[in-house]
Parts: sequence; structure tokens; C-alpha cells
Amino acid sequence: MKIIITGATGFIGSALTKKLLERGDEVVALTRNALKAQQILGDRVTVAEWDGKTAAGWGEHADGADAIVNLAGESIAAGRWTEAQKKRIIDSRLNAGRAVVEAITQAKTKPKVLVQASGIGFYGNSIDDQTVDESSPIGSGFLAEVSKQWEPVVADVENMGMRLVLLRTGVVLGNGGGALSKMLLPFKLFAGGHMGDGKQWFPWIHLDDQINAILHLIDHEDLSGPFNLCAPNPVRMKEFAKTLGRVIKRPSWMPAPAFMLKLVLGEMAEEALLSGQRAAPKALRDSGFTFAYPELQPALEDLLT
Repeated sequence: MKIIITGATGFIGSALTKKLLERGDEVVALTRNALKAQQILGDRVTVAEWDGKTAAGWGEHADGADAIVNLAGESIAAGRWTEAQKKRIIDSRLNAGRAVVEAITQAKTKPKVLVQASGIGFYGNSIDDQTVDESSPIGSGFLAEVSKQWEPVVADVENMGMRLVLLRTGVVLGNGGGALSKMLLPFKLFAGGHMGDGKQWFPWIHLDDQINAILHLIDHEDLSGPFNLCAPNPVRMKEFAKTLGRVIKRPSWMPAPAFMLKLVLGEMAEEALLSGQRAAPKALRDSGFTFAYPELQPALEDLLT
């Protein structure tokens, strides 16, 4: 299969590229820096430069491709959510989506499927023990607003006869990047603990399950629509911190106070760190996907021991 990936040098994109190459697929990586991307991804990957806004320079690759996986977008954890930063977060996603739609529109032979990144923040924040799945309505807050604008920008591909898969991804746990590497440092310094009161839900997924779920959704031609990419057993932040400490044999005794996180990070702390979703991957499980790491402790042991 020929797979085009935006965001191929990122945490999830590079792992996906590696897995696709292992199974013999052809990968085209779209990047702003072709030389750097080639060094990261290796000679087996076709690298095409793009501006993140249009199909210029890479659109011809969409013609006859089997799938496009659009993972491009400014990290929500790149910095404090100033109005300028929030605009960058939204614009980067909308521009990338429009560029993909432009390339698909121009392609004589349309790709079979577009796998479009989104976020579990679509649902806002769960209230108490309320579980959200793909049938739940959109929530409120900045992250929900991002998804509200992000997902529809690519909806036109369905009118072109393509499958559209939306990845509402939780917190991806893996080595070499992502949230886990940032969480580990205070624990290694014997100063680890949960954030805020620790009661917020933490929808997590092992990187291997994230990648295998994407492949599952690419390969099964009967699957479309939104899919929650999170483990079937979410935990509260306090339990996550205790489990992380237990796995790496460090105490979990020094919580980060909510007021301090809000002081340093503002709105980002309130939505991304002190709130969460008790999300269930109902559509993914109903599709026949089996999680390798449905429980948190085995997932962390695989990554950290």
C-alpha cells in the first residue's frame, strides 16, 4: 500500500512510519524540512516538502495513493495558551486539513481513505463517573472547540467517495517523546505525584495500541467515522501517578498544586492537566480491535522496565 503521512517525523508519525515500513508499505512523508526528515525517517521513505497550507509540491502523490494519514498540527502542549498560541493551534490544523482536501480534489484516482487526527478533548470534561463514547455530544472548552473546527474541515472527502476516519486520541504513552517523558522527570528526582486533586480522569493509550489501531482502521474498508483511541480502562490521575511511581520504584508523594499549575500554564493547565475524560473506545472494540495493553500497569512496565 502507498500511505501518505503528514506529521511523519512526530512522536506518533515516526512510530507509524516505522511500522508501515516493517510490513512492506510505501510511505510518503510530508514535511517542511526534507533534509531533516530524510535523516530521521531513512532512505526507504519518500520525502516531499510542503508548506502545511496547500497541495503545492506534493499533491501528485495523492493520485492513486491508498491512504492519507493527517497527523499535522501544533502541539497543544507547546506553551501557554495565549490568544496567539490558540490561533496557531487551530490554524495549523485547519490549514493542514484544507491542504489534504485540495490534493484529494485534484487527484484523478482518489485515495481510499483519509485518517484524520482529532482529540479526546472533543467531549469536554467528564462529569464525575460519566463515560463518553463516540455517540456522546461535543463538550465545551478550547479543546472541544479545536475539534469542532478541525473535524469538519475534511468532511468533503466523503462526498468524493472516500472513507473518512477520525482519530479522537487520548494521552499516548510511549518512549522517546510524548507526555510520558515529561511526567517521568519529577519521579526520577523523587518529587513525583499527581496533578491537582488527582480526581480527574486520564484517558491513556500505549503507543503500540495507537499505531496498531491506525493500521486496523486503514486496512478495514468497512470502518469509518469517529473512533476513540484510548485504552478501555481509563484511570484517575492519582491512580496513574501511583502506578507510575510503583513501576519505576519511586514515591508518588508530592502533588503539583492546581493553583501553581494555573499560575504557570493558565488555561492549558485547567483543560489539559486538571481535567479529563472518562472515555471508552466503544467503536474501536466493536470493530474487532484487540488491545495489547488494556491495563495501565502492564503498559507502563512494558515501556519502563
